[in-house]
Amino acid sequence: MTDALLLAGTSHSDFAAQIAQHAAIAQGQVLYRPFPDQELYLHIENNVRGKEIFVVQSIVGQPNDFLMELFMLLDALKRANARHITAVIPYFGYARQDRKDHARGPITARLVADLLTTAGAHQIMTMDLHAEQIQGFFDIPVDHLHAAPVLIQAVKQLKLKDLVVVAPDLGAIKLAHVYAKELGVDFAIMDKRRYSADKVEMGALIGDVNKRTVLLVDDMCATGQTLAQAAAAVKKAGATHVLAACTHGVLAADAYVVLEESVIEKIFLTDTVPFISKTTKIQKVTVAPLFAEAIRCTQSGESISSIF
Repeated sequence: MTDALLLAGTSHSDFAAQIAQHAAIAQGQVLYRPFPDQELYLHIENNVRGKEIFVVQSIVGQPNDFLMELFMLLDALKRANARHITAVIPYFGYARQDRKDHARGPITARLVADLLTTAGAHQIMTMDLHAEQIQGFFDIPVDHLHAAPVLIQAVKQLKLKDLVVVAPDLGAIKLAHVYAKELGVDFAIMDKRRYSADKVEMGALIGDVNKRTVLLVDDMCATGQTLAQAAAAVKKAGATHVLAACTHGVLAADAYVVLEESVIEKIFLTDTVPFISKTTKIQKVTVAPLFAEAIRCTQSGESISSIF
């Protein structure tokens, strides 16, 4: 459509360009120039009046800077009288802070949702939220995409034998069930105890993995500790091979070292966040065509569910 334009934030501009190419949508230009005191400054160099705008920005790596940048883009578009503004956020930062889990703590995911709406977003498009209830934090439409169909196709190409899907913690049970159903295999569950942001311990394993190939599934891999310890546990329980599939490869701290030293043989990660693989174990799977198709559905008024 001629009245549509895609703008890219600086967090993952290559991914935004891929979406624009797959969606056959024009990509606008934004001038980014920080002030000497490091305050952000930007200027949209295209006429956006009356146009449908898609702004692509993942909230990862430097989440505070990238969030502020996104707010400023949305505000600029609103003040320039864009007709409809969709914030395309492949990785929704702060999603793990979706509830008040201790006294005097914030619910930051709700705060981010409120600020996105206030800044000017009319619609949100994201993928595999850490907590699906975050959709309810918004008073505007949220298109929640899933990477499982794309990752499952990548797994199927390996033609694995005696496969079992394992949820490394209770939060991944629903995801593990989706994988198991689509792959036509059983699934098992691990009990994880988290003691700090980077310290976890695996408990009981519910299910049979003996002499079978295990596929660990989760929505994100940040420190790699959950996957590494789950892999060690299933290996100890008799698994012959261990693989993993995650949507968001955040890979913070020494995650690359943790994964390289783990017993995991291959890890499928999508490109919702930018990363340069520092281990041959990682296989990148693109979801840019999925976002492009979702954008096409948004423009044509079709149901997003039709692409799954």
